[in-house]
Amino acid sequence: MTKDKVGKYPFIAEPFHCDFSHRLFMGHLGNHMLNAADFHSTDRGFGMVFLNTIHKTWVLSRLAIEMEEMPLQNARFFVETWVESAMRFFTNRNFRVVGEDDKVYGYGRSIWAMIDTETRQPQDLFDIDNGAINDWIVTDKPCPIDKGGRVKMNDEATLVRTIDTYYNDVDINGHINSVKYIEHVLDLWDLDYYRQHPIHRLEIAYVAESHAGDQLSFYLQQTGDNEYCVRIMKTGDVEVVRCKVIFK
Repeated sequence: MTKDKVGKYPFIAEPFHCDFSHRLFMGHLGNHMLNAADFHSTDRGFGMVFLNTIHKTWVLSRLAIEMEEMPLQNARFFVETWVESAMRFFTNRNFRVVGEDDKVYGYGRSIWAMIDTETRQPQDLFDIDNGAINDWIVTDKPCPIDKGGRVKMNDEATLVRTIDTYYNDVDINGHINSVKYIEHVLDLWDLDYYRQHPIHRLEIAYVAESHAGDQLSFYLQQTGDNEYCVRIMKTGDVEVVRCKVIFK
């Protein structure tokens, strides 16, 4: 059976994946998007199951999620995903979050790199199955959210929190999990703030890897109305992540 270029995968906003407002946590939505990306790539022959056999893996470089509304507790919804473009070292993958009634909750954009699991160096995507990823590119499905750019911050950002990292922060690639950074960033605001300001858009750029045992320091700067940027530094004063959060 010929597979569609666009994958569509069912999920449920499980009660324990929802926050005090009975809506899905942004971090869990991020996990669902990354799972959909893995299902899609695996089903089409360029997923991590295959890549790991040749000592390669996908790593997330950038992720932007923009939501008009988060799914309510127990809602059934779908994450659609497709490859928008592929270059030698990076691929752009988009997402659409849609309900059973075709209600559109929001969209996502992501950039991925393929690396060698031993050297951690970028690998040429077109070396895999003679560039077969090109067969899955979709150019005519809209993703109407801003691609985002470099998260711009200056030296006025204030150190607001320093945390330790542990077992639960680490993913299958051996470094701090992409979504864990999102969760730690979103913990910088208290419940009262979230009661008045739901998240509208989150952008995150992964600059360097960090590992269990690294201390992470969070620097916060307000850059607009309901807009904040966060820089995460690890032990040794190395920048690992930049993030922008826009609240409603």
